[in-house]
Amino acid sequence: VAANDLKRRGISVLAEALADEDQATITVRGRERYVVMTATHYHLLREYELEAAVAEARADIAAGRARECTVAEHMAEVTDAV
Repeated sequence: VAANDLKRRGISVLAEALADEDQATITVRGRERYVVMTATHYHLLREYELEAAVAEARADIAAGRARECTVAEHMAEVTDAV
């Protein structure tokens, strides 16, 4: 989707672009600048992102790169680090 088309035709050009695809790229002067996606696709990507974060945290715990502490202990560490 060219930015000029978006300016002239508004949201309808995005609706057309997203009719068959989950996402569309907006170009400015022939260069990709933005990506627009359906809300369903956005939520799916967020879910994947959260699953990856949980997997990373589990890997850190399994590798011993995590420890338990109280909120007060954690806040003291954060405050001291600043």
